[in-house]
Amino acid sequence: MIRQLTIQDNEACMNLLKKQPAENLFIIGDIEAYGYKQDFQMLWGDFGEQGELRGVLLKYQGNYIPYAPGAFDAQGLALIISQDPNAAIISGLESVTAKVLPYVMTPLGKTRSLYYAKCNTAEKIEYDERTNLVKRASIHDVEKIIDLYKGVEEFSSTETVEDKKRNMEKGVSRTYFIEEDGDMISAASTAAENSFAAMIVGVCTHNDHRRKGFASQCMSKLCLDVLREGKSLCLFYDNPAAGRIYKRIGFEDIEKWTMTSCLSKEV
Repeated sequence: MIRQLTIQDNEACMNLLKKQPAENLFIIGDIEAYGYKQDFQMLWGDFGEQGELRGVLLKYQGNYIPYAPGAFDAQGLALIISQDPNAAIISGLESVTAKVLPYVMTPLGKTRSLYYAKCNTAEKIEYDERTNLVKRASIHDVEKIIDLYKGVEEFSSTETVEDKKRNMEKGVSRTYFIEEDGDMISAASTAAENSFAAMIVGVCTHNDHRRKGFASQCMSKLCLDVLREGKSLCLFYDNPAAGRIYKRIGFEDIEKWTMTSCLSKEV
């Protein structure tokens, strides 16, 4: 049976999701931030014969994320998506979306696939005297962070100063950085932080200061602090070379994360 979830289902829902906090980073974060009933957000639960919650479907604006650790009614969740004329993207773990997509009646566009990795231990993270150069950014450092992004080749970010400030104030993002002569030269950030996990994003170094290990130190400090808070870490990467770097500090592949566009809207 599939029905819409309410705040009364929160305990059962979170018990299901927090067993795999990194895999459910976005669903958990959106529940913590916006709850179960907003104009732009809704959740449905798939219940088994014994009344146990076995799957969840999140709608955030036009984006849908299904999740289930085992068997679930993929056709039923697909029907909910198919009935939404504003459905734009279906994303999630490949093992889950692969079961839902064949039943979606809405015409589908391109699928983008990324590697998805997580880290639950600090055992492989190196910490030395250079890590002491790393600072945690405050609201007053936001303009410098955005300026750094603009000064990094091949680094694309649509995040504005206002976006960064809002996310830091809400506690869903933090940034660690190294500066030289008052200029920020390297940084690493989190996004979509919640009570159980955080996404690593924005790892970069200014073009004039590369190959000195600065980004690695920023990331090491960030990872250590987040892990000490009892949270899992996760990240996306799109090529094996990048994956090898992350695996050296303890990240392990979960599986692929796919994003499939609906109608004429492309990912």
